[in-house]
Amino acid sequence: MELAARVGYASRAVVYAVIGVLALMLALGEGGRTTDTRGAVEEVARQPFGSVLLVLLGVGLLAFAVWRFVQAVMDVEGKGHDGKGLAKRAVPAVSGVIHASLALFAFNLLRGRKGGGGGTKSMTAELMSQPFGQVLVALVGVVIIGFAVYQFKQAWQGKTLDKLSLTGLAARQRTWVERISRAGVMARSVVFLLVGTFFLQAAIQADPGEAGGLGEALTALAEQPFGPWLLGAVALGLVAYAVYQLLEARYRRIATP
Repeated sequence: MELAARVGYASRAVVYAVIGVLALMLALGEGGRTTDTRGAVEEVARQPFGSVLLVLLGVGLLAFAVWRFVQAVMDVEGKGHDGKGLAKRAVPAVSGVIHASLALFAFNLLRGRKGGGGGTKSMTAELMSQPFGQVLVALVGVVIIGFAVYQFKQAWQGKTLDKLSLTGLAARQRTWVERISRAGVMARSVVFLLVGTFFLQAAIQADPGEAGGLGEALTALAEQPFGPWLLGAVALGLVAYAVYQLLEARYRRIATP
């Protein structure tokens, strides 16, 4: 489980590095584009030895999903069985589903397919087709916004290092680790805040087309006044988040059964 977790964090680092670098290139006028996690996996597939890279990435993401499910089901971090504890354990469970789906997407690409779901808008349309569909979509938006605010608060308060074991690092190195980690988590929180807002807009207007994921959030930043500057700053933050994931792969204290 510890190996699965560390390989998984490294795989997440690859995904966010691709997203961040592509967005940064767009902000600098050097090509690039805004994309989401699936777009990042597709970009990996287009590289030399793309099939090999896809296998490695898919296995890493699947390993991370397994570890997240173990976190949720076996409560290896001692969150508890009361309401608050179950709510906290739901977070790794949802993360496990997301990363398992992304791993499946990578494996489908290897088979020449793009199966495994139709994206944010189709998911929103499916939710809206259910009884009380607009309420469900609004709840998704509220949950995403709440998660984004919580993550931003954690980073602002300097809690990004709480689960890292940095005893072997010098004070200067620890300072840089903290700066990079805080910048990365804050940037990702800003993007998720926009994603949550898109879901609320979709619910209010009863229009699944208003929903959007990570790629749409980055596009929205680029379309604002001083868009290239905003996009560039967030893109750098996402690259910092990728570095933070590598730091977690190396230094995180992994609770196992």
